[in-house]
Amino acid sequence: MSTERTMDHLTISVVIPTYYRIQDLRKCLAALDVQSCHPDEVIVVVRDEDRETWDFIQAFTPLTFPVKMVGVTVPGVVAAMNCGLEAAVGSIVAFTDDDAAPHRDWLERGLEHFQADPLVGGVGGRDWVYHGSDLEDGSEQTVGKLQWWGRVIGNHHIGRGEAREVDVLKGVNMSFRRTAIQNLRFDSRMRGSGAQVHFEIMFSLSLRRQNWKLIYDPNIGVDHFRGQRFDEDQRDQFNDLAQINAVHNETIAILEYLSPIQRPCFLLWGFLIGTRDSMGLAQWMRLFPQDASLAGKRCWASWRGRWQGYQTWKNSREINRMEYFSR
Repeated sequence: MSTERTMDHLTISVVIPTYYRIQDLRKCLAALDVQSCHPDEVIVVVRDEDRETWDFIQAFTPLTFPVKMVGVTVPGVVAAMNCGLEAAVGSIVAFTDDDAAPHRDWLERGLEHFQADPLVGGVGGRDWVYHGSDLEDGSEQTVGKLQWWGRVIGNHHIGRGEAREVDVLKGVNMSFRRTAIQNLRFDSRMRGSGAQVHFEIMFSLSLRRQNWKLIYDPNIGVDHFRGQRFDEDQRDQFNDLAQINAVHNETIAILEYLSPIQRPCFLLWGFLIGTRDSMGLAQWMRLFPQDASLAGKRCWASWRGRWQGYQTWKNSREINRMEYFSR
Protein backbone atom coordinates (compact mmCIF):
# COMPACT_ATOMS: atom_id res chain seq x y z
CA MET A 1 0.00 0.00 0.00
CA SER A 2 1.29 3.45 -0.83
CA THR A 3 0.96 6.51 1.35
CA GLU A 4 -2.29 7.21 -0.47
CA ARG A 5 -4.82 5.26 1.58
CA THR A 6 -6.96 2.86 -0.44
CA MET A 7 -9.29 2.23 2.52
CA ASP A 8 -10.44 5.84 2.54
CA HIS A 9 -13.67 5.09 4.39
CA LEU A 10 -11.63 4.23 7.49
CA THR A 11 -10.04 7.11 9.36
CA ILE A 12 -7.36 6.54 11.97
CA SER A 13 -6.75 8.16 15.33
CA VAL A 14 -3.62 7.20 17.27
CA VAL A 15 -3.67 7.77 21.05
CA ILE A 16 -0.43 8.03 23.06
CA PRO A 17 -0.50 8.56 26.84
CA THR A 18 2.77 10.07 28.07
CA TYR A 19 4.42 11.29 31.25
CA TYR A 20 7.89 12.84 31.50
CA ARG A 21 9.43 10.71 28.74
CA ILE A 22 10.27 13.23 26.03
CA GLN A 23 13.10 11.31 24.39
CA ASP A 24 10.97 8.17 24.14
CA LEU A 25 8.02 10.17 22.83
CA ARG A 26 10.23 11.78 20.19
CA LYS A 27 11.08 8.33 18.76
CA CYS A 28 7.43 7.27 18.87
CA LEU A 29 6.24 10.33 16.95
CA ALA A 30 9.07 10.00 14.44
CA ALA A 31 7.99 6.41 13.75
CA LEU A 32 4.40 7.51 13.21
CA ASP A 33 5.59 10.23 10.84
CA VAL A 34 6.92 7.66 8.36
CA GLN A 35 3.98 5.23 8.42
CA SER A 36 3.09 3.71 5.05
CA CYS A 37 -0.52 4.60 5.87
CA HIS A 38 -0.67 7.96 7.58
CA PRO A 39 -2.88 8.53 10.64
CA ASP A 40 -5.54 11.21 10.36
CA GLU A 41 -4.68 12.49 13.82
CA VAL A 42 -2.34 11.69 16.69
CA ILE A 43 -3.62 12.46 20.18
CA VAL A 44 -0.99 12.89 22.87
CA VAL A 45 -2.46 12.76 26.38
CA VAL A 46 -0.32 14.67 28.84
CA ARG A 47 -0.64 15.10 32.60
CA ASP A 48 -1.33 18.76 33.43
CA GLU A 49 1.73 18.99 35.67
CA ASP A 50 4.10 17.69 32.96
CA ARG A 51 5.08 21.08 31.53
CA GLU A 52 8.20 19.71 29.82
CA THR A 53 6.11 17.47 27.58
CA TRP A 54 3.56 20.22 26.92
CA ASP A 55 6.36 22.48 25.71
CA PHE A 56 7.87 19.72 23.58
CA ILE A 57 4.61 18.89 21.81
CA GLN A 58 3.79 22.53 21.16
CA ALA A 59 7.13 22.90 19.37
CA PHE A 60 6.88 19.57 17.51
CA THR A 61 6.11 19.81 13.78
CA PRO A 62 5.24 16.45 12.20
CA LEU A 63 5.15 16.13 8.43
CA THR A 64 2.20 13.83 7.86
CA PHE A 65 -0.40 14.20 10.62
CA PRO A 66 -1.94 16.78 12.93
CA VAL A 67 -1.20 16.48 16.66
CA LYS A 68 -3.92 17.07 19.22
CA MET A 69 -2.87 17.61 22.83
CA VAL A 70 -5.23 16.52 25.58
CA GLY A 71 -4.67 17.25 29.25
CA VAL A 72 -5.50 14.91 32.12
CA THR A 73 -5.41 15.61 35.85
CA VAL A 74 -6.02 12.11 37.25
CA PRO A 75 -2.88 9.93 37.61
CA GLY A 76 -2.72 6.59 35.85
CA VAL A 77 -2.91 5.26 32.32
CA VAL A 78 -6.65 4.47 32.53
CA ALA A 79 -7.69 8.11 32.88
CA ALA A 80 -5.25 9.08 30.12
CA MET A 81 -6.53 6.40 27.74
CA ASN A 82 -10.14 7.41 28.36
CA CYS A 83 -9.35 11.09 27.71
CA GLY A 84 -7.66 10.11 24.46
CA LEU A 85 -10.52 7.83 23.47
CA GLU A 86 -13.09 10.54 24.06
CA ALA A 87 -11.08 13.04 22.01
CA ALA A 88 -10.50 10.69 19.07
CA VAL A 89 -12.68 11.06 15.98
CA GLY A 90 -11.35 8.24 13.80
CA SER A 91 -13.33 5.16 12.82
CA ILE A 92 -10.26 3.19 13.98
CA VAL A 93 -8.60 4.14 17.28
CA ALA A 94 -5.07 2.81 17.75
CA PHE A 95 -3.16 2.89 21.04
CA THR A 96 0.54 2.68 21.70
CA ASP A 97 2.92 3.72 24.47
CA ASP A 98 5.25 6.69 24.44
CA ASP A 99 8.24 4.32 24.79
CA ALA A 100 7.31 2.35 21.66
CA ALA A 101 8.23 2.92 18.01
CA PRO A 102 5.66 1.37 15.64
CA HIS A 103 7.05 -0.39 12.59
CA ARG A 104 6.51 1.42 9.31
CA ASP A 105 3.58 -0.81 8.25
CA TRP A 106 1.92 -0.85 11.70
CA LEU A 107 -1.25 0.98 10.70
CA GLU A 108 -1.39 -0.48 7.20
CA ARG A 109 -1.42 -4.08 8.41
CA GLY A 110 -3.97 -3.35 11.10
CA LEU A 111 -6.35 -1.73 8.64
CA GLU A 112 -6.22 -4.78 6.40
CA HIS A 113 -7.75 -6.90 9.16
CA PHE A 114 -10.50 -4.39 9.89
CA GLN A 115 -11.41 -4.18 6.21
CA ALA A 116 -11.35 -7.94 5.70
CA ASP A 117 -13.96 -8.75 8.36
CA PRO A 118 -16.61 -6.38 9.81
CA LEU A 119 -16.79 -8.57 12.93
CA VAL A 120 -13.20 -7.72 13.87
CA GLY A 121 -13.45 -5.30 16.79
CA GLY A 122 -9.79 -5.14 17.75
CA VAL A 123 -6.38 -5.84 16.26
CA GLY A 124 -2.99 -6.10 17.95
CA GLY A 125 0.46 -7.46 17.37
CA ARG A 126 3.91 -8.14 18.67
CA ASP A 127 5.93 -5.75 20.80
CA TRP A 128 9.63 -6.35 20.32
CA VAL A 129 10.93 -5.73 23.84
CA TYR A 130 14.35 -4.17 24.30
CA HIS A 131 16.34 -4.25 27.52
CA GLY A 132 18.74 -1.45 26.78
CA SER A 133 20.21 -2.49 23.42
CA ASP A 134 19.38 -6.19 23.90
CA LEU A 135 16.27 -7.60 22.22
CA GLU A 136 14.33 -10.11 24.33
CA ASP A 137 14.34 -13.41 22.50
CA GLY A 138 11.66 -16.10 22.41
CA SER A 139 9.00 -17.72 20.28
CA GLU A 140 5.55 -18.89 21.34
CA GLN A 141 2.50 -20.01 19.39
CA THR A 142 -0.04 -19.46 22.19
CA VAL A 143 -0.71 -15.75 22.68
CA GLY A 144 -3.40 -13.72 24.41
CA LYS A 145 -5.59 -16.63 25.50
CA LEU A 146 -7.82 -17.04 28.55
CA GLN A 147 -8.01 -20.65 29.70
CA TRP A 148 -11.34 -21.96 30.97
CA TRP A 149 -10.34 -21.72 34.66
CA GLY A 150 -9.15 -18.11 34.29
CA ARG A 151 -5.43 -18.25 33.63
CA VAL A 152 -4.33 -15.59 31.13
CA ILE A 153 -1.51 -16.46 28.73
CA GLY A 154 0.16 -13.31 27.39
CA ASN A 155 3.27 -13.87 25.22
CA HIS A 156 2.40 -10.92 22.96
CA HIS A 157 6.09 -9.96 22.90
CA ILE A 158 7.25 -13.34 21.59
CA GLY A 159 4.31 -14.47 19.45
CA ARG A 160 4.95 -16.21 16.14
CA GLY A 161 2.90 -17.74 13.36
CA GLU A 162 -0.13 -16.56 11.42
CA ALA A 163 -2.72 -14.00 12.44
CA ARG A 164 -5.38 -15.55 14.68
CA GLU A 165 -8.20 -14.79 17.09
CA VAL A 166 -7.24 -14.16 20.71
CA ASP A 167 -8.97 -13.14 23.93
CA VAL A 168 -6.63 -10.37 25.08
CA LEU A 169 -4.59 -7.68 23.32
CA LYS A 170 -1.67 -5.76 24.82
CA GLY A 171 -1.86 -2.04 25.56
CA VAL A 172 1.34 -1.06 23.77
CA ASN A 173 0.05 -2.40 20.45
CA MET A 174 -3.69 -2.45 19.95
CA SER A 175 -6.37 -0.78 17.82
CA PHE A 176 -10.14 -0.91 17.84
CA ARG A 177 -13.09 -0.32 15.56
CA ARG A 178 -15.05 2.71 16.74
CA THR A 179 -18.41 0.95 16.45
CA ALA A 180 -17.14 -1.83 18.74
CA ILE A 181 -16.01 0.47 21.55
CA GLN A 182 -18.39 3.40 21.25
CA ASN A 183 -20.03 2.58 24.62
CA LEU A 184 -16.90 1.17 26.25
CA ARG A 185 -14.28 2.85 28.43
CA PHE A 186 -11.21 1.63 30.28
CA ASP A 187 -12.27 0.56 33.77
CA SER A 188 -11.63 3.12 36.52
CA ARG A 189 -11.52 0.35 39.13
CA MET A 190 -8.02 -0.51 37.94
CA ARG A 191 -5.51 0.29 40.69
CA GLY A 192 -2.14 1.96 40.37
CA SER A 193 -0.86 5.50 40.05
CA GLY A 194 0.89 4.96 36.72
CA ALA A 195 0.99 1.79 34.62
CA GLN A 196 -2.16 0.18 36.14
CA VAL A 197 -1.04 -3.27 35.01
CA HIS A 198 -3.60 -5.54 33.27
CA PHE A 199 -6.00 -2.70 32.37
CA GLU A 200 -6.19 -4.09 28.83
CA ILE A 201 -7.49 -7.47 30.01
CA MET A 202 -10.77 -5.92 31.15
CA PHE A 203 -11.15 -3.92 27.94
CA SER A 204 -10.38 -6.88 25.69
CA LEU A 205 -12.68 -9.31 27.49
CA SER A 206 -15.50 -6.77 27.40
CA LEU A 207 -15.32 -6.88 23.61
CA ARG A 208 -15.13 -10.67 23.57
CA ARG A 209 -18.25 -10.81 25.74
CA GLN A 210 -20.02 -8.81 23.01
CA ASN A 211 -18.84 -11.35 20.41
CA TRP A 212 -16.36 -9.06 18.66
CA LYS A 213 -13.30 -10.76 17.23
CA LEU A 214 -9.86 -9.78 18.48
CA ILE A 215 -6.98 -10.52 16.10
CA TYR A 216 -3.32 -10.95 17.03
CA ASP A 217 -0.94 -10.66 14.09
CA PRO A 218 2.78 -10.96 14.95
CA ASN A 219 3.61 -9.06 11.76
CA ILE A 220 2.00 -5.94 13.26
CA GLY A 221 4.98 -4.79 15.26
CA VAL A 222 6.25 -2.09 17.56
CA ASP A 223 9.70 -1.79 19.11
CA HIS A 224 9.18 -1.44 22.85
CA PHE A 225 12.02 0.23 24.75
CA ARG A 226 10.51 0.00 28.27
CA GLY A 227 10.95 3.58 29.43
CA GLN A 228 11.34 4.78 33.00
CA ARG A 229 8.27 4.59 35.25
CA PHE A 230 7.38 7.14 37.91
CA ASP A 231 5.07 5.08 40.10
CA GLU A 232 5.24 2.15 42.50
CA ASP A 233 5.65 -0.37 39.65
CA GLN A 234 9.32 -0.39 38.67
CA ARG A 235 9.03 -3.39 36.33
CA ASP A 236 11.81 -5.78 37.39
CA GLN A 237 11.93 -4.79 41.08
CA PHE A 238 9.50 -6.28 43.58
CA ASN A 239 7.17 -3.78 45.21
CA ASP A 240 4.45 -4.95 47.59
CA LEU A 241 1.86 -2.40 46.46
CA ALA A 242 2.57 -2.89 42.77
CA GLN A 243 2.09 -6.65 43.13
CA ILE A 244 -1.17 -6.24 45.02
CA ASN A 245 -2.48 -3.78 42.42
CA ALA A 246 -1.55 -5.97 39.45
CA VAL A 247 -3.25 -9.09 40.85
CA HIS A 248 -6.25 -7.01 41.98
CA ASN A 249 -6.71 -5.68 38.43
CA GLU A 250 -6.33 -9.09 36.83
CA THR A 251 -8.84 -10.62 39.27
CA ILE A 252 -11.59 -8.09 38.57
CA ALA A 253 -11.24 -8.44 34.82
CA ILE A 254 -11.43 -12.23 34.86
CA LEU A 255 -14.29 -12.44 37.37
CA GLU A 256 -16.32 -10.04 35.20
CA TYR A 257 -15.89 -12.32 32.20
CA LEU A 258 -16.20 -15.83 33.62
CA SER A 259 -19.47 -17.68 34.21
CA PRO A 260 -20.78 -18.31 37.76
CA ILE A 261 -19.50 -21.90 37.54
CA GLN A 262 -16.02 -20.84 36.40
CA ARG A 263 -15.47 -18.12 39.01
CA PRO A 264 -14.96 -20.41 42.04
CA CYS A 265 -12.53 -22.52 39.96
CA PHE A 266 -10.54 -19.40 39.10
CA LEU A 267 -10.33 -18.22 42.69
CA LEU A 268 -9.35 -21.67 43.95
CA TRP A 269 -6.69 -21.99 41.24
CA GLY A 270 -5.44 -18.46 41.97
CA PHE A 271 -4.91 -19.08 45.68
CA LEU A 272 -3.62 -22.64 45.43
CA ILE A 273 -1.58 -22.58 42.20
CA GLY A 274 -1.35 -19.24 40.38
CA THR A 275 1.44 -18.19 38.04
CA ARG A 276 4.98 -16.87 38.41
CA ASP A 277 3.59 -13.32 38.27
CA SER A 278 0.40 -13.88 40.31
CA MET A 279 1.54 -16.48 42.79
CA GLY A 280 -0.44 -19.12 44.61
CA LEU A 281 0.69 -21.74 47.11
CA ALA A 282 2.18 -24.10 44.50
CA GLN A 283 4.21 -21.32 42.90
CA TRP A 284 5.50 -20.26 46.33
CA MET A 285 6.63 -23.83 47.02
CA ARG A 286 8.37 -24.01 43.64
CA LEU A 287 10.27 -20.74 44.10
CA PHE A 288 10.93 -21.10 47.83
CA PRO A 289 14.30 -22.95 47.41
CA GLN A 290 15.63 -20.16 45.17
CA ASP A 291 14.73 -17.19 47.38
CA ALA A 292 12.53 -17.98 50.38
CA SER A 293 12.09 -14.38 51.52
CA LEU A 294 11.14 -12.93 48.13
CA ALA A 295 8.89 -15.89 47.29
CA GLY A 296 7.01 -15.39 50.55
CA LYS A 297 6.56 -11.65 49.96
CA ARG A 298 5.34 -12.14 46.40
CA CYS A 299 2.93 -14.90 47.39
CA TRP A 300 1.47 -12.92 50.29
CA ALA A 301 1.06 -9.82 48.10
CA SER A 302 -0.56 -11.94 45.38
CA TRP A 303 -3.04 -13.45 47.85
CA ARG A 304 -3.92 -9.98 49.14
CA GLY A 305 -4.39 -8.69 45.60
CA ARG A 306 -6.56 -11.68 44.70
CA TRP A 307 -8.75 -11.21 47.77
CA GLN A 308 -9.02 -7.43 47.31
CA GLY A 309 -9.88 -7.91 43.64
CA TYR A 310 -12.66 -10.30 44.62
CA GLN A 311 -13.96 -7.79 47.16
CA THR A 312 -13.93 -4.95 44.61
CA TRP A 313 -15.77 -7.10 42.08
CA LYS A 314 -18.31 -8.26 44.67
CA ASN A 315 -18.96 -4.72 45.96
CA SER A 316 -19.42 -3.43 42.40
CA ARG A 317 -22.04 -6.08 41.74
CA GLU A 318 -23.88 -5.13 44.92
CA ILE A 319 -23.88 -1.47 43.94
CA ASN A 320 -25.15 -2.28 40.46
CA ARG A 321 -27.88 -4.48 41.91
CA MET A 322 -29.02 -1.75 44.29
CA GLU A 323 -29.07 0.82 41.51
CA TYR A 324 -31.12 -1.51 39.33
CA PHE A 325 -33.81 -2.08 41.97
CA SER A 326 -33.94 1.61 42.94
CA ARG A 327 -35.02 2.67 39.45
